[in-house]
Amino acid sequence: MKKMPASCDSVLEDIEDIVSAEDLKPQDRQFIRKNVFPKVRKRNSQKNDQTDNDPPSDSIIPGAQKIWVRTWGCSHNNSDGEYMAGQLAAYGYKITDNSAEADLWLLNSCTVKNPAEDHFRNSIKKAQQEKKKVVLAGCVPQAQPRQDYMKGLSIIGVQQIDRVVEVVEETIKGHSVRLLSQKKDNGKRLGGARLDLPKIRKNPLIEIISINTGCLNACTYCKTKHARGDLASYPVEELVNRAKQSFQEGVCEIWLTSEDTGAYGRDIGTDLPTLLWKLVEAIPEGAMLRLGMTNPPYILEHLEEMAKILNHPRVYAFLHIPVQSASDSVLMDMKREYCVADFKQVVDFLKAKVPGITIATDIICGFPGETDEDFQETVKLVEQYRFPSLFINQFYPRPGTPAAKMHQVPAAVKKQRTKDLSQLFHSYSPYDHKVGERQRVLVTEESFDSNYYVAHNPFYEQVLVPKDPLLMGKMVEVNIYEAGKHFMKGQPVSDARVYTASITRPLAKGEVSGLTGEFRHAPQNGTNQKAHPSAEIPMKTPLGSWMALQLPWQQEGGGLKILSVSLALLAALVMFYYGGMKTEL
Repeated sequence: MKKMPASCDSVLEDIEDIVSAEDLKPQDRQFIRKNVFPKVRKRNSQKNDQTDNDPPSDSIIPGAQKIWVRTWGCSHNNSDGEYMAGQLAAYGYKITDNSAEADLWLLNSCTVKNPAEDHFRNSIKKAQQEKKKVVLAGCVPQAQPRQDYMKGLSIIGVQQIDRVVEVVEETIKGHSVRLLSQKKDNGKRLGGARLDLPKIRKNPLIEIISINTGCLNACTYCKTKHARGDLASYPVEELVNRAKQSFQEGVCEIWLTSEDTGAYGRDIGTDLPTLLWKLVEAIPEGAMLRLGMTNPPYILEHLEEMAKILNHPRVYAFLHIPVQSASDSVLMDMKREYCVADFKQVVDFLKAKVPGITIATDIICGFPGETDEDFQETVKLVEQYRFPSLFINQFYPRPGTPAAKMHQVPAAVKKQRTKDLSQLFHSYSPYDHKVGERQRVLVTEESFDSNYYVAHNPFYEQVLVPKDPLLMGKMVEVNIYEAGKHFMKGQPVSDARVYTASITRPLAKGEVSGLTGEFRHAPQNGTNQKAHPSAEIPMKTPLGSWMALQLPWQQEGGGLKILSVSLALLAALVMFYYGGMKTEL
């Protein structure tokens, strides 16, 4: 039987759209039946074609392979990566930190800057050179799925991460599939995959919760909007339940994340303070909540309530508010929908009402049309507020964005402005005055050099403490004895009370979170018995009609039903391709 091509040069709306435009149509198969003759294959025939040595796709057992997951970008992307790894592990795949031993690479990308996409593209090339199966995820393929370097590769969209098992399974079988559609309920766009899916937390002590996807802005430089789309918020109850589940699994710190946390709830009739007060009620003693990034326009109307929340002892007095530029003309070209006075109003109010608060911000150097005078306004803003956490970005024109078509600032000028602002940032020390203080800190991770544990004080300032295993996951008091540009060092106080933030033992590193319901019986030791994240999956028959099939392994007598379903499908395919043709043995 002639092997049909299965290339996937165009974007497919669903995983079942494996048949490409190049494939034979049913009428074509009918026409060539008269030219098809059964042939006895010689047992000892030599096979020179490398593809003939590969096992057929139907002989591959999904779930027995090793998967390497690599994520670039923001905490939202990291949360997506954790969910995808968790589902694959629950299904039976082994998640490995060793890319060389992996059978498949799941590359979860970021589209904010050119260098991030360059790393993503290089990783794809390396995977292909090493003959690895590849699945692409994240904002880059979602926003630009037709890039040449993604041709023929499987893609899972940012709103389809709950179907990662299906995509990986088909990719391992040699198929190229793409899931890029938006999730909707009665025509209304949803926030994405459900929150109670299994995940493998990169840090078992930290839970990252996406409270919404997309945003309400249309910034001229932003590529993420192309991938994440408009605002879609998760219901308050679902978010609170996810937080409670996390604490029951030993988490002691929660990060709220999204493209704009301040805009939360505007699409579902609620707001950020309402959510935060509900979450605060669920936080146990010794645990902490960290808020994510918010743009100035959406926090202005909630300043009073936000100040009260940020003063709560179980909420870090920390807020990330990107300003991007201190020039109103540049902000107008960026379509940021606020002016510098709005940003200053937010910062000044919070600094007055939340003593010691940490305000982090972002600045883009060399945006199209930025003059020397515009840049100097930004320099003055940094000199005024001396931000302890400042993310300085040289402007990169992202393909498909309005800013990419604007008159560009010369590369040398952009580079020099970035250098000048960086020098200003490093000219002041924000923590020197805190040496000698006694601070309460929560210990959650290990430093990059592995010499210390990393903790954070109530203002989410980084404090390095001795590497004592008894401190991990605990809230302790320390004396600050040294300060650097980005950190302080603290020595635990011997007579202070130590809080065990977690209400239960944290999960082990690599252990799957959220194994409830249909996932509870799934193996985690690489066996081939499987559970699947969806109770029902829409599938297409070879004739293109739709039907919903419950997965055989989710039914009683699953093993027999798998066999019967397999035989039935095999019989259907044989009749479809060879209908009416008789052979004699």
